[in-house]
Amino acid sequence: MPSASKFWDRIAERYARQPIADEAAYQKKLQLTREHFTPDMRVLEFGCGTGSTALVLAPHVAHIHAIDISPKMLDIARQKAAANHIDNVTFELASIDALDATEPRFNAVMGHSILHLLDNKDETIAKVYRLLTPGGVFVSSTMCIADSFKMRMIKAVVSVGALFGLLPQLRAFTQKALLNSFTTAGFEIAHQWQPKPNSAVFIIARKPAGPTRP
Repeated sequence: MPSASKFWDRIAERYARQPIADEAAYQKKLQLTREHFTPDMRVLEFGCGTGSTALVLAPHVAHIHAIDISPKMLDIARQKAAANHIDNVTFELASIDALDATEPRFNAVMGHSILHLLDNKDETIAKVYRLLTPGGVFVSSTMCIADSFKMRMIKAVVSVGALFGLLPQLRAFTQKALLNSFTTAGFEIAHQWQPKPNSAVFIIARKPAGPTRP
């Protein structure tokens, strides 16, 4: 975590200035997410970065607890929240590994552009399941690098950079493997969408509303 934190700190300001690569796809993801949100919801976002998605969705829920491992990313997020007078988003320096999941306490969890950066994808998805109340949703957008020769080549280059601490490590898995991780954890897939080849896979997974596994 410390080396990853330093990487994201180093690029935080440049990251905040970058335009969204596919604005139309991003807006559709926001729309689909809003369809599953209600004004009384308590939401967690892990790997929130500079807070853009949390701040856009904040008016549609009661509260968002947004966490990230980069202090500089969070500084930018707090500045954006203050500038836009948004007070129902709490930004905290933390990783999802550190959260207590003994009881379900969120109605929705978001994890965008993060699962392919984690060593413990399956454990994280299982933890999200435990954090969610029955009927809650996990909204994610994930690069499935192993599905594409082009992305596997990019991963090879990134892996070299990761050895020197210049880039984050990427984990390669297929879309099929990702879906299996969700269903193995107990989720039902409510929505699955990939805007175009080699793009991130957008998934809304729901925890069943009835009796669930412990």
